[in-house]
Amino acid sequence: MHNHAERGPAVPAISRDEVAHLARLSRLALTDAELDQFAGQLDSILSHVRTISEVAAADVPATASPNPATNVTRPDELVPGLTPHEALAAAPAVEEQRFMVPQILGEGE
Repeated sequence: MHNHAERGPAVPAISRDEVAHLARLSRLALTDAELDQFAGQLDSILSHVRTISEVAAADVPATASPNPATNVTRPDELVPGLTPHEALAAAPAVEEQRFMVPQILGEGE
């Protein structure tokens, strides 16, 4: 276990100015209070990540899951589907055995 007192005074992992810069890049309009709040929250999160990184063992390979997954696939199974008539029965609009949907793009797009 690491002793946090050994590190000396805490240096913020992210500054208020960096949060403001990220907000501008993200096109977010943050108030001064929000900048202070998010800077504190992000600093806390990054501090926890730093702590986890310090205790991560170099000899343990990174995995997506602690439990090995082997052959989680199954064979395809044919099952009866809907007929075109059944599939289109509840459609609000049908044309030539196809669902009609509102146009979202202009001509030539």
